[in-house]
Amino acid sequence: MIVRHAPIELQRDCEATMIPSGEKITLSRGDEVRITQALGGSYTVTTSSGYLVRIGSTDADALGLEPAQAIDLVAASGVFSLDQVIDQLKAVFDPEIPVNVVDLGLIYSCEAHPLPSGGHRVEIEMSMTAPGCGMGDVLRMDAITNVQTIPGVSEVAVEIVWEPPWDPSRMSEAAKLQLGML
Repeated sequence: MIVRHAPIELQRDCEATMIPSGEKITLSRGDEVRITQALGGSYTVTTSSGYLVRIGSTDADALGLEPAQAIDLVAASGVFSLDQVIDQLKAVFDPEIPVNVVDLGLIYSCEAHPLPSGGHRVEIEMSMTAPGCGMGDVLRMDAITNVQTIPGVSEVAVEIVWEPPWDPSRMSEAAKLQLGML
């Protein structure tokens, strides 16, 4: 069970990504952190120095937690669909905002193309809430990692785009409600 804001002593050294710069750092065994957000298999924590950082699911054990299980999307029929892709993208969360990239309106396009060798190539265009966001590569890799788990996906390409610029009107009603914007 995850208790938000309770102090946690890291059980081993682990890699983290500073928010919002995207800079990689190493947190040391014994460092104290506090979980502020645990969504989509990653953890946003504050360090004892006051930094906000993201710890990936592969380092959950450093926090004394079990790694999050991947979302099981194997449909009864086993047939690939773009709905599966969207579901996997809904498991990618902005580390500062407790809303997934789909509901934030960061996914601009999502297409699948059958490959001659079998399977599909999924092409995604996504943006960030601000051009200076250093977390773009992190969220891009989360999207690729999640979509690659879908049966029938052979290739995934995610491009970060800036046109049109993102604005809050792209958010879903659910995201606006969750963030108190309605």
